[in-house]
Amino acid sequence: MAYDSNSMYRNTPVIDNKYLDIMVPTVDTIRSSDTKTMTLESKYDQRPDKLAYDLYGNAKLWWIFAEYNQDTLKDPIIDFKSGLEIRVPKQFS
Repeated sequence: MAYDSNSMYRNTPVIDNKYLDIMVPTVDTIRSSDTKTMTLESKYDQRPDKLAYDLYGNAKLWWIFAEYNQDTLKDPIIDFKSGLEIRVPKQFS
């Protein structure tokens, strides 16, 4: 099982040619021109899904914040607190 260079699973090892191991994130290089910094408001406290919906129109993109802020968000839900400054993609598709 092989994935092309654009696949979000491209860095994830395959086990026994049948199953994937735990996903290895693919956000390798983040250009500062593609991101903006924002401070989380209280309405987003432990709600990355709500911020994803407000920014990108899709609550299922909450995981993007964890990818772009791996040094800040060890737990992408619990650590998502009001007053925290995070980097977010200006747009995501």
